[in-house]
Amino acid sequence: MKKDTRQLTLDLPVEPRFGREDFLVSPSNGQAWETFENWPAWPDRVLLLLGPTGAGKSHLAAIWAARTQARVLSASALPLADLPNIVRAPAILLEDADSAPQVETEMFHLLNLVRVSNTFLVLTARQWPDTWGLATRDLLSRLRLAPAVEIGEPDDALVRAVLVKLFVDRQLVVDTSVVEYLALRIERSLDAARIVVEALDREALSQSRPITRPMAADVLRQLESAA
Repeated sequence: MKKDTRQLTLDLPVEPRFGREDFLVSPSNGQAWETFENWPAWPDRVLLLLGPTGAGKSHLAAIWAARTQARVLSASALPLADLPNIVRAPAILLEDADSAPQVETEMFHLLNLVRVSNTFLVLTARQWPDTWGLATRDLLSRLRLAPAVEIGEPDDALVRAVLVKLFVDRQLVVDTSVVEYLALRIERSLDAARIVVEALDREALSQSRPITRPMAADVLRQLESAA
């Protein structure tokens, strides 16, 4: 009988790093980066940060939130939030503004409070407000008037840079050919890069072997079949 030489691995999560030094600027996010760098010299106290899932919205917003000491909450938490107290903060970050149905009244109330306070409000969303299915016309009108900045899907150079950084963060030594192989085959998403690096880290540890292109190909097949 062939002995299984694979080691048991502990699936210990590595928390994503949302520090300023961890944000990699590229053509796909450069305009958004410059906009947040220019705070508080904004034309309005409300700003929409738009972009697809995994593009880096939460990372950029987290950098701004730390810098401004913002109150951070998700749109789904609005019904239970003490909005008059929240707007006393110097800034507010409302995450996933387009993913929480039936909070239009609270969101409209929040926008009104922000307008009469000295706070700033950033709302993150995947798409423009016209696609959110809003029934409150006044809310949609105010969101349309708010300045917006978009983050695009990561370009090839950013995907490669993120892969390298994720490997370095895990103290993994990987040949550049492996990075090139992965960059051409994974989804254009920072989340996808994190998932494949985590999977490769586990696989390399379980086999007690360095990461190679054949191992990367096997892991990609496993991820595709599990999707």
